[in-house]
Formats: sequence, C-alpha cells, structure tokens
Amino acid sequence: MAQLGRNIEISFTLPALAEDGERLTKPLEVEVFRSIVPAGQKPPTGEPELQPWTTLRASDLSRSTNDQKVSYTAALSEQEFSQWEGATFTFELRAFTRGFRRRPLESQPSNTVYTVLLDVSEPVQNLEVRPTEKALELRWSPPARSLSGRPPSTVVKYRIYRSASGAPGSFLKQGEALAPAFRDAEFSFDHSYFYKVRAVAIANGREAESEDSQIVSSTPHDVYPPAAPTGLTAVFGTKAVELIWTANSEPDLAGYNVYRREKDTASQRLNQKLLLTPTFVDPSVAPRHEYFYRVTALDLNENESQPSEEAAVETR
Repeated sequence: MAQLGRNIEISFTLPALAEDGERLTKPLEVEVFRSIVPAGQKPPTGEPELQPWTTLRASDLSRSTNDQKVSYTAALSEQEFSQWEGATFTFELRAFTRGFRRRPLESQPSNTVYTVLLDVSEPVQNLEVRPTEKALELRWSPPARSLSGRPPSTVVKYRIYRSASGAPGSFLKQGEALAPAFRDAEFSFDHSYFYKVRAVAIANGREAESEDSQIVSSTPHDVYPPAAPTGLTAVFGTKAVELIWTANSEPDLAGYNVYRREKDTASQRLNQKLLLTPTFVDPSVAPRHEYFYRVTALDLNENESQPSEEAAVETR
C-alpha cells in the first residue's frame, strides 16, 4: 500500500486456487474493508474494527491487472483529505466467488495493512530531459507547497521512474535524488525513454509520494564525435613519410582519416578506407617539399572528430 498525493494505492495478488486446492473457475470479486482512526487518536488494541467499504467486481479487477498484480486506487477529495490528514487508514481484503443463487463464498481475510495520511507536496513541475553523450540529464522545479497549502517541509528526496513505452503501469523506479536533478547513465542511443518524478515526504517514520509529474521523453542519438587524436608525429623515411599517433580509447571507435596539405593549400584526405590502426605511410611525396599532416577519428555512426594538432615534415 502506498500514498500518492491524495490517493491511496492498494496492490494485491488474486488467489488462483480454492481452499480445497482446486483451480478457481468462477469470476472473482474482492470486498475491501476499511477503518479510519483520526489524527491524534490511538488505534484500538486487538483486531481493528473494519467495515465493508467497496466491492471490486470482476470487470474492475480485469482492468486493473498488471503482471498478475491488481492495483486499486482509493481517491480522496480535497475535503476528505483535509478532514483525514494525519489519520491512520487500515485496509483488509476478502476475495469471493458466487455460488448457488449468487450467494458469496468468501476467502479468509488478507493480511491487514495500514498507512498514515501525510500532507505530501503538490506534483513536481517543469520536468525536462536533456540528452548528453554520457547520460540523460533530468531537471525539474521543486514543489512550492503541500496539498494543504503549507510549505512542503516534509519533502526529503525525489524518486525517478522510467519506462520504455510510457504506457500506464510500465514505469519502474530508476533512482532517487536529493536535489531537483538526476543523471541517468543507463541508456542506449536510438532508444526511447519516458520519465516521471515524484517528491517523497517522510513524517513520523512514514513515507508517502506526491502524484506524478508530467511525463517527458527523449530518444537520444549518437551525434558525439570521438576526441581529436593526440601525439601525431611525422618522420621522412625512405621515399615516404611515416605517421604515428596515440590510439583513441572510445569503445565505438571505427577508425581514422589522414589529411595532408602543402603551404597555402587546402588539406586533402589521403586514405581511401578508414585506417584501423594509428599508423600511416604516405609514399606520394616529392623531394624537397614541406608537408603538413592532421588526423581525425571517426566512430561507428560516422561522427568525425576535430583534427589533431598539425605535424610538419620536410622531404629530402
């Protein structure tokens, strides 16, 4: 059970077998029992006095099922929330089928769960996501007030949820943040990601979340080139110029291009295919000329780096 804003969300698993061990074949219904102890009052000792509150029909359960889990949301109005802030809510469930003349055949009661209704904040605002090379960076505005209109003094952190589709029920917790920012480094380029954020309040040892922020999405693409190669040296050998440089370390490195120019001329690429190693031999040089070389690195998406520092050499 969890509090999300003015909503209390109850999650449970439906029984698959009858008490005699046989598989259930008739439609299931669930009766929800509830008790409320006002703020400042102690719950009665012993078993709580629960009263029937609502019944979830088979059609309600089929709409709320996700991965064998059923989720039911008890939504409180503004008036109810104001009336019961700080109260202790206790819930218990009983599943039943209908027998002869639709007489209910009830299960044993479920475990009993309870929560204290906290004055959580309003939803987080202005959520945005920005893709970078190493992470998807999220930022948002902290909530300005609680649901009762007071400063949100109980907000202690934020919880970030992510989905690959954005569909209801598909969001999973991705992380937490103490400040209104989060870096998600667990992503792949050319995949879509959907995010929402909740503010988390803690009071008297109890925890609750705000309602969802708006949902934002990002489909990052690899538009980030490798770093420019370093350590380029050019040496004139026997009728050729030999180049060597420090290998790049990017995991998506595809290879290198070599460019050459002469004084007051534009650079031209020398290699027809990408170079897979950080070496190159240029035999197309003339005697007594000065040449200037630069090298670039390319990744698997054909993003090309800035050129390396220039290396000059004179032939003999």
